[in-house]
Amino acid sequence: MIDLDDIAGLRALDPQGMLAHVASFPQQCRDAWAMARLWQAPEPYRSFDQVVIAGMGGSAIGGDLAAAVAADRSSRPIWVHRDYDLPASVDHRTLVIASSYSGNTEETVSAFCAAHERGCPLIAITTGGQLARLAAQWQVPLFTFVYPAQPRAALGYLFVSLLGILQTLAMLEVEADWHEALEVLDRQAAELGPEVPQARNPAKDLATRLVGRVPIVVGAGPLAPVARRWKTQFNENSKSWAFFEVLPEMNHNALSGIHFPPGGADRFYLLFLSAEGIDPRHQRRLQLTQQIMEEQRIRCSQVPVRGRSPLAQVLSAVQWGDYVSCYLALLYGFDPTPIPEITRLKERMADRIE
Repeated sequence: MIDLDDIAGLRALDPQGMLAHVASFPQQCRDAWAMARLWQAPEPYRSFDQVVIAGMGGSAIGGDLAAAVAADRSSRPIWVHRDYDLPASVDHRTLVIASSYSGNTEETVSAFCAAHERGCPLIAITTGGQLARLAAQWQVPLFTFVYPAQPRAALGYLFVSLLGILQTLAMLEVEADWHEALEVLDRQAAELGPEVPQARNPAKDLATRLVGRVPIVVGAGPLAPVARRWKTQFNENSKSWAFFEVLPEMNHNALSGIHFPPGGADRFYLLFLSAEGIDPRHQRRLQLTQQIMEEQRIRCSQVPVRGRSPLAQVLSAVQWGDYVSCYLALLYGFDPTPIPEITRLKERMADRIE
């Protein structure tokens, strides 16, 4: 197994620099916020009943996180659509924001076209591709950025640009939380980076404990979509099976599904995301759920998320999970960047008979 304190060894296994992208997360957030605050939407875009964020993968996660931060601040619903086309409830009073890093995600382009046909106000977030071309053709407001990476490694842009757009549309106000959020990110980066020895690095330590285990990440409230982000980063970076659960729903089903097949739970490792200010009922459920799991000899750890505001908590929890997933990939001896199975599936989808 690789020594996580061997910097040269880490670089050799990570030739495309996924760890460097993780380290850039605070700067991504700063750059995206500065760009988004300069972005202007036409006046008619302030009149709508709901917001639908169409996206897949890393682009959709940005929508989940934005919706979580806005949940207790926006009087209009925000939800994420991960599929082709659009539900019947989406009409001309729905603002549809299509988010695709490449601009060529076929599900997202399909939803964007369906929204155009229904006369929805549209916004596109992308680096280019078909989505940018359609936005130009239809004179749709476009937010573009340049950051060469895998989509999941550009979350700072995909998430924070959404926050800036929603603030411009007067759906939420997060300006006051930015100083704390960035301060937390900078401080945590100095503790989780590859140059910090494992003895003092909680991300390296946690990754080591996860070797040979199936992570199940549990979150509640604004940390529920962060649990999903951890899960998908374990999948794509660590090339590992992983799952996520949301409290309190987990207590109404998954809590009983721990007995079969025999020995299956021996592979599980539950990670409970916990933060200051969490709903006391959620905190109570988190503690009791962990207690019941440990009584069944299932490995568990609490992940103490930093920050006071939901924005700071979401950003810092994402940052921590990204580091853990990269370290776990390296412990398995894998380059965290390539996703050959996903690439192969996309190629086969493109070869389908029209």
